[in-house]
Amino acid sequence: MPKIDLSKVPLKTGSDYPGDLATLVGERSQQAVGDAGGLSQFGVNIVNLGPEALSSLRHWHEEQDEFLIVLSGELTLVDDSGETTLLPGDCASFPAGNANGHHIVNKSRQDGRFLVVGTRTETETVWYSDIDMKVTADKNGDHFTRKDGSPIETTSTEEP
Repeated sequence: MPKIDLSKVPLKTGSDYPGDLATLVGERSQQAVGDAGGLSQFGVNIVNLGPEALSSLRHWHEEQDEFLIVLSGELTLVDDSGETTLLPGDCASFPAGNANGHHIVNKSRQDGRFLVVGTRTETETVWYSDIDMKVTADKNGDHFTRKDGSPIETTSTEEP
């Protein structure tokens, strides 16, 4: 049966960012509901943001489209044009190759949830707007570097 039992989908907390950058997202969790349903052509995640949490660091994708719809709470889209309040039912889209760095922030005192759908590609490059970082992804995983390709060596006092 294609119905997905959310109670059986693992909850992943935090982020995969290197070093102390992982702590910047705050209280963030997600469920990979597309994976749980066996989807392979695009990813589908339910993301929960606690108060003051970030969906990610501000970024944009070279090859992958992203689309989201807010399920609950009041969230804020932050992109190159500023801030936009998003309420349940509000949608946002981020076309591949559009260098408009974006992320979602929960500036409220209540949890917020959104569903995000994104293209899956064999390779990808993700650029981070506010820090000197990029991620290249291939069959061997994600590779975090500075924008010039040099290694990131983070400490508790240094950000890329």
